[in-house]
Amino acid sequence: METIWIVGNNIILSIQSIGQWQLLFMRFFSFLGSEEFFLLVAPVVLWCFDMVLGLRLGLLLNISAAINAMVKLLFHMPRPFWYSSKIIPLAEETSFGLPSGHAQNSIVVWGTLAFYIKKTWAWIVAILIVFLISYSRIYLGVHFPTDVLAGWIIGIILLVLWFWLEKPFLVWFNKFNGGIQVLIAFTGALLIILLGWIVQASIGDWNLPASWIENSHIAFPKSETINPYKLSGIISNAGAFFGLAVGGIWVFANGGFNAKGVWWKRILRFLLGVSVTLILWFGLGQVFPRGEEFLPYVLRFFRYSLLGFWITGFAPWLFIRLNLAETLSHK
Repeated sequence: METIWIVGNNIILSIQSIGQWQLLFMRFFSFLGSEEFFLLVAPVVLWCFDMVLGLRLGLLLNISAAINAMVKLLFHMPRPFWYSSKIIPLAEETSFGLPSGHAQNSIVVWGTLAFYIKKTWAWIVAILIVFLISYSRIYLGVHFPTDVLAGWIIGIILLVLWFWLEKPFLVWFNKFNGGIQVLIAFTGALLIILLGWIVQASIGDWNLPASWIENSHIAFPKSETINPYKLSGIISNAGAFFGLAVGGIWVFANGGFNAKGVWWKRILRFLLGVSVTLILWFGLGQVFPRGEEFLPYVLRFFRYSLLGFWITGFAPWLFIRLNLAETLSHK
């Protein structure tokens, strides 16, 4: 791996030497591949355009993010600025480097949207956005080119598998009543956590090289010592997956949700929905204890489950009650 890292290191230095004029643009495109941005994209699609597409985006994104975290743990590769103090880190990251989550998740999200739109221009835009997001991560010094390539490969595989297996899975899933469907969703969430724990345990007694810790501290001297072994991200993805699934099950059992409507109702839905989303995501995050222990994990799972259920379940129900939307039977 040393040769790959050295070559990647030189590529990053060459890209960064082009100039700081890229920084603002690169941070913007990096944001387009972040959790915070996708926390807005899936709800706006679900509440304002197409609930099925929004639900698909949310579920697939959380599966992708959980798999990305597991693969990071499995390979435990460094970030470029951990490996070399010559790299200028223009963003702070504390998880392992390979594969790039931004590259992988952007393939999943923008690829899904392009597949749904089914227009040539949509694929061109999706490919361009994915490339710029991925390039931004290299420029910012947080990923080697190989991290990005691995993210692309995994993202494409997930996208193909999803659209191949979605229909037969739904045929099987819809044979069960709501209670069994919720149990299946909960089992899926627990399976995500179990797989994450197994992968974490597989690292064994391996420790971070002292040079990685030292270079990270040089880059961000005011930050805590890096701890890329955390399972908290996987717990979050499992909780959100469960909440999104349960919310979708509940809404479709009660007539569904029609995301169409006049423009001002769509805007009101988005503003109301996002306000509560931010309260649940940020507000409860400040109240609940943080850490890598059992209780913080349970509360994190609950918080993200609540967030997911709000997005796909309670928010659509509330919009219908407030006459800001209708059920599918009234479209």
